[in-house]
Amino acid sequence: MRVLIVEDEPYLAEAIRDGLRLEAIAADIASDGDSALELLSVNSYDLAVLDRDIPGPSGDEVARRIVASGSGTPILMLTAADRIDDKASGFELGADDYLTKPFDLRELVLRLRALDRRRGYARPPVREIAGLRLDPFRREVFRDGRHVALTRKQFAVLEVLVAAEGGVVSAEELLERAWDENANPFTNAVRITVSALRKRLGEPWIIATVPGVGYRIDTAPGTGREGEDRE
Repeated sequence: MRVLIVEDEPYLAEAIRDGLRLEAIAADIASDGDSALELLSVNSYDLAVLDRDIPGPSGDEVARRIVASGSGTPILMLTAADRIDDKASGFELGADDYLTKPFDLRELVLRLRALDRRRGYARPPVREIAGLRLDPFRREVFRDGRHVALTRKQFAVLEVLVAAEGGVVSAEELLERAWDENANPFTNAVRITVSALRKRLGEPWIIATVPGVGYRIDTAPGTGREGEDRE
């Protein structure tokens, strides 16, 4: 999952970003409305965490533009104002959820996970495919009942692959969804992470490589998959 944090308080923005990273969620920061709109124009985000009181185009205006773009990006608004009228106006602008400051980071993570689950279509809270069981709320993975310990980045990559439900995900999309804007587009980090993830999950390999296209979860591992990386 990749999130845009729009927050003009640098310490708070960095604390949110670092906290999300601990939960295997990639995040970029925009400190004003202009930066937010620029990032939204060049990147695809799963969610936007939007402070209403920011310099430049206000958080309200950014929310209007997100909704008008038709991207369907869910918006979680942050504000110090906790009156019901303030919340009502935020929802009228198109916000999908609302969180007042100060807040607990754990609650923010839970709300983001819930919004992501509802995005586009109703996803089950725990996702299962080909013997894999992935719980994004607890950040746990099991294969055939065996717990698999993963790094945060490995979990983020696996979450994108599992959400594709056996469909092919390109390396470019994995880089965009599981890394932040500082990722080098020419890096081999995706290949290295997928290779390590495949080994963590164990044999028979469940992540298939589709040469020249990308990666997918093999719903029938061990039955003549497409080519694999053989590191």
